[in-house]
Amino acid sequence: MKLSVVIPCFNEEQVIDEVYRRLDTLLKSYMEKAIIDDYEVICVDDGSTDGTLAALKRLAAADKRVKTISFSGNFGHQPALTAGLYHAGGDMAVSLDADLQDPPEIIEEMIKRCEGGADIVYGVRDNRQEDTFFKRITALAFYKIMTLMGVNLIYNHADYRLLSRAALDAFQRYGEVNRFLRGMFPSMGFKHSIVTYKREKRFAGTTKYPLRKMVSFAVEGITSFSNFPLRLAFVLGFVNFIAAVMLGLWTIVSKLKGISVPGWASIVLPIYLFGGIQLMFIGILSEYVGKIYMEVKHRPVFIIREMYNFHDKDHGSNP
Repeated sequence: MKLSVVIPCFNEEQVIDEVYRRLDTLLKSYMEKAIIDDYEVICVDDGSTDGTLAALKRLAAADKRVKTISFSGNFGHQPALTAGLYHAGGDMAVSLDADLQDPPEIIEEMIKRCEGGADIVYGVRDNRQEDTFFKRITALAFYKIMTLMGVNLIYNHADYRLLSRAALDAFQRYGEVNRFLRGMFPSMGFKHSIVTYKREKRFAGTTKYPLRKMVSFAVEGITSFSNFPLRLAFVLGFVNFIAAVMLGLWTIVSKLKGISVPGWASIVLPIYLFGGIQLMFIGILSEYVGKIYMEVKHRPVFIIREMYNFHDKDHGSNP
C-alpha cells in the first residue's frame, strides 16, 4: 500500500525542513513496521514570496519521494489542497498543513481506521484551550451558523483528513470553481471515522488565516453549500411586505379619524428599515450571482508552472 501526504505551502520557508524531518522519520518507521509499502510527500507551493519554493526544490532533489508542484501565482489554500490531491498516486492520501499544529503522528491511527472500512478519516482537535477567547467564540459561531444554514460539517475539523482511493477518485469528479473542501467531503456520503488529537502550537511563522480571510472563508462555505440565505431573504421580504400593508392601512385609518401626527419619524424610519433590508438582500443575491458568474466562466482552479519528481504514471490533472 502506498501513502500520499499532501502539504499546501505558502511562505513556509521557516518550517519546511522540520516538516520533512518529522515526516521522513515517521513514514520510514511505518514502512519498517509494514504499515505501508511506500509513500510520497506532495508539497504544493501556492505562489510563495519567500524561499519556500527553493527549499522544496532542494528537498525534491535530495529525495525522490518528495514531489513538488509550483503554482504560477497565489490561488489559495483550497486550490493548493485540490492540486495535491488530484496528483496523489497513493492508495490513500492524507492532507496536512505545513505549520505542524496538526501532529502527523496520528496518521497511523487514520490508516487503521481506513483499513477498517472508513473511506474518509477526519482529524478533529479535542479542544480549543490554546486559542484566544475571541478565536474560540468566532470558531463556535462559525460552526453554529454553518449548521443552521444546512451545511454538513465535522465540528472542529479543519483540513487534516485521510482519503481512500475511492474517495480521491470521487473528489476528482467535482468540477466547481468555488471550493469549500470542509463541506465537500462530508457531502460525498462515504463511510467516515474521526480521530481526535491535541493541537500543537505553530512551529514557526504566522497564521495564513487572519480574521478577514476567516470571514471570507465562512461566506464561501455558506454560499457554496446552502441556499438558506436566499430562502431567508424571501421570508423576511414577505414579512416586511405584510408589515408595510399593515402600516399603510393604519396610516389610512389614522388619516380618516384625524388622529395622524405629522413628523419625520413616520416617513424616515420605514425608509431606513425597508431600504436597509433591500440592500442586504441585494448583497445576498449578488454573492450567489457572482458564484454563478465564476462557474459559468469555468476558469481553472489553479495553474501549475512547474512540477518535480512526477512521472507520466502519476495520477493527476490540471482542471
